Amino acid sequence: MEIREIMTTNVECISPDATIEDAARKMKEMDVGFLPVHDGDRLIGTVTDRDIVLRGVADGHDAQTFARTVMSNDVFYCFEDEDVSACADRMKEKNVKRMLVMNRDKRLVGVVSLGDLARTQEQTAGNTLKDITEAA
Repeated sequence: MEIREIMTTNVECISPDATIEDAARKMKEMDVGFLPVHDGDRLIGTVTDRDIVLRGVADGHDAQTFARTVMSNDVFYCFEDEDVSACADRMKEKNVKRMLVMNRDKRLVGVVSLGDLARTQEQTAGNTLKDITEAA
């Protein structure tokens, strides 16, 4: 099974100059905990609800702090035509619960999460989660 068959396609991005308040509101609106950070046509990072709390609030930043201040600069991705198990292996290797999905032109087309894996590949999701939590 290919990633494109299980990924979520309605991915919203934020600008690195968006505030963490804007990011948090967008996450609340969409009921997600993860947003890619897009600068022009380039993905430059991701921001999670955890980033906002730990790198923002806990470090004394206010709600008007730019997303670039709290974002993770690493961009982990897989390709939409890759096999689900290859993506799960990469998630384990990188110790992440979500992976951006790109087409072969390196354009963002989706995101795949442990939840997406669990809905279709229960054993793969369980093993991936087990490995990620043991590495933490």
